[in-house]
Amino acid sequence: MASLAINAQRKSESYDWNKVINAIAMVESKGNASAKSKDCVGLLQIRPVLVNDCNEYLKLKKSNKRYTLKDRLNPNKSKEMFILYQKRYNPTNNIEKAIRLWNGGCGYSKAKTENYYRKVMKYYNGGS
Repeated sequence: MASLAINAQRKSESYDWNKVINAIAMVESKGNASAKSKDCVGLLQIRPVLVNDCNEYLKLKKSNKRYTLKDRLNPNKSKEMFILYQKRYNPTNNIEKAIRLWNGGCGYSKAKTENYYRKVMKYYNGGS
């Protein structure tokens, strides 16, 4: 049983989120890494609360890595934060949950995230 859990964890750590991230980036910023609106910034329109959440999670994992608010403008660091957020709140790598989490946070409402989910899935499936 322990080996199944280890294999599931490895799968989670190596999951390729690129297609989901690219679709979310199109909805959030039209792929513009310099996009700004209110307190949301960057390719994935990251809020300060998400940066704080990622840093809290890293602290729990006893990691020396930390993110700054400026890191939201760096596409690679934005993607790292997305992946970290998914590891914390979506360890099964469920695509629908990943999209809804990104829009509504860890206490998201399916009804309130439905339009966002549909927009992202349109890009995910090759639409524009």
